[in-house]
Amino acid sequence: MLVVGDVVTDVIARHRGPLAAGTDTVAAVRTVPGGAGANVACWAAYRGCADVRLLGRVGSDAAAWHERELIAGGVRPRLVIDPRAPTGTVICLVDGDAAAERTFLTDSGASLRLEPGDWCEALLDGVSHLHLSGYLLFSEPSRALVAAALRSARARGVPVSLDPASAGFLVRLGADRFLELVAGVDVLLPSRDEACLLTGEPDPAAAAAELSRHVPLVVAKQGADGALVARSGAVRARIPAPRTTARDTTGAGDAFTGAFLAALLTGADAEDAAREGCRAGAAAVVRVGGRPPTPR
Repeated sequence: MLVVGDVVTDVIARHRGPLAAGTDTVAAVRTVPGGAGANVACWAAYRGCADVRLLGRVGSDAAAWHERELIAGGVRPRLVIDPRAPTGTVICLVDGDAAAERTFLTDSGASLRLEPGDWCEALLDGVSHLHLSGYLLFSEPSRALVAAALRSARARGVPVSLDPASAGFLVRLGADRFLELVAGVDVLLPSRDEACLLTGEPDPAAAAAELSRHVPLVVAKQGADGALVARSGAVRARIPAPRTTARDTTGAGDAFTGAFLAALLTGADAEDAAREGCRAGAAAVVRVGGRPPTPR
């Protein structure tokens, strides 16, 4: 599997209750490797996908560290070093008094500067699935790369999945533009909020069903409520999530996506793959950061 997406540095600050404006708020702060694309790749490798590759763009400031972390996670990275922009950084504010929900402050840096020149047909050699991080749709250079990658995948008959990645960025891009850009994608993996935003449907099931009129398979992540699997304009399955107590929900959706794709590529049907995704999401929220454990 080839993942094309963002590689960023996450600074995670876990606090309790509202932030104290103008003064100090006690927090536990950690710096960890992240990025939706990189997280998906690592979870896919962790959940059994034998050959996971990643194309991303980073700055020279943290390239070596990110490469080491990806290799340790079982991923074969191809990191383009940007000569002008630093590695993307995301500050994740995680409120322990609000079900460990997180708020992101995002400096995309080099991650959204992937461009068509970073793509080549040979990247698909030996690849049976292409996964695209939706963050790539939020800048002009990386949108052009997505178009090139989709053309290459269609020419080779390689199925493509995409995770919309950010409800906040989707608001600015617009639902119609997003659906236009993902034409030809085989699997869409939105969150509950993203699915509702893309369709204007307040009900998550109705939103998933509507999206499946545009994309053949929609697997809509519902957080603690599991996932919905929709095809041909109807929800076909509702998959529950294991119960757990969340410490940090950063990367839980990426964990779902990585495990789902790993299961799909080893022969599982969409429903069973979604169960694997729910298990991985539950495993992710009890950890700090968006990556699975790595052997040291």
